[in-house]
Amino acid sequence: MSSPHLKAIVFDIGGVVLHSPFIAIDQFESENGLPKDYLNVSITSRGRDGAMQKFERGELSLFSFYKEFGRELSDTENGNKWYTEYCIRKKIECPTLPVMLDVDGRELFGRMMRQSTTYDCHILRAIHRIRASGRWLIIALTNNFSKHITDSSLRPLTAGQPPMQIPDSELRFLGWEDKEMVHLRALFDDFCDSSELGMRKPDPDFYLLACHRNGIRPGEAVFLDDIGMNLKAASALGMETIRKLCILSTCHLHMRPRLHCHW
Repeated sequence: MSSPHLKAIVFDIGGVVLHSPFIAIDQFESENGLPKDYLNVSITSRGRDGAMQKFERGELSLFSFYKEFGRELSDTENGNKWYTEYCIRKKIECPTLPVMLDVDGRELFGRMMRQSTTYDCHILRAIHRIRASGRWLIIALTNNFSKHITDSSLRPLTAGQPPMQIPDSELRFLGWEDKEMVHLRALFDDFCDSSELGMRKPDPDFYLLACHRNGIRPGEAVFLDDIGMNLKAASALGMETIRKLCILSTCHLHMRPRLHCHW
């Protein structure tokens, strides 16, 4: 990577280091006759108050999340309105929209998580080569999920009271075995986890916190992600950006012309 001003390489996890959970959503939409991106539009259109967004900030427990996630994705009144607006913005013909949906939040989220437990071998090889060079910090910046079943927003913990942990059987259902997480975190010099830090991408403060924790300025980092709005937020702060594009199981990197990578 021939950009001498850079001091750190910042990686998204799901969709970059690991396979994208959105592949499972694409498959679910196809299996159930839903328009492409219908559920993704529903998730993002909820803004800060959506179940996924609250879960990624550590404000919602897993089992409460399952219930809210399923309820929100089954809401065709709002879902159809948002998807119609999406089609207008994209200047595409709006397809037939569902009259009724019954999405099981646990089953869909389980599929998403199991899909995203596999490493992208090319990215993993790149991380090992970056580590071997000793030239750059390697930082994770991820919208992640808490492994607790205590709702911090509903039942604040008393001093010294640890949050209740998710049962092992549920961790296995999700593919969240601890040994995999230990190995994942060991790849990085710093692991910035949204569910632990109470903020998520694309909140600019999340990126700035990652930079502050590692003693760098945004302009001294290159950021890899698979979601456009996360990259736009990083770019607005002065970070270099590389987008990993995924079409089901096929992924490739799209980088700005002045960055040259030789990983």
